[in-house]
Amino acid sequence: MENLIPDWAKEANCAITVCDRDCRILYMNDKARSVFASHGDLIGNNLMDCHNERSQGIITRLLAEGGVNAYTIEKKGVRKMIYQSAWKRDGEVAGLVEISMEIPAELPHYVR
Repeated sequence: MENLIPDWAKEANCAITVCDRDCRILYMNDKARSVFASHGDLIGNNLMDCHNERSQGIITRLLAEGGVNAYTIEKKGVRKMIYQSAWKRDGEVAGLVEISMEIPAELPHYVR
């Protein structure tokens, strides 16, 4: 999987995690690894083991139907945008990708 991820993702200033259809974590970029460092190396682990029942339902739905789940959180005074999306291979859902990025408290919104 590592060779399928573009070079820019490794050191991007957002956490990127990719799992397969069986919820096995295939890839974490440097930022994702640092965010979850206290949990050890998560590559190969099951994504479901890291989530509560509500979140597991969302993961199951995304894997079955495709689509996107996006929301913001605040933890320890840091706001983040979480964007979870199915990724596909040959038109079929092959897994999920999550991008987590820090955002400012006041985020401009533009209509274009």
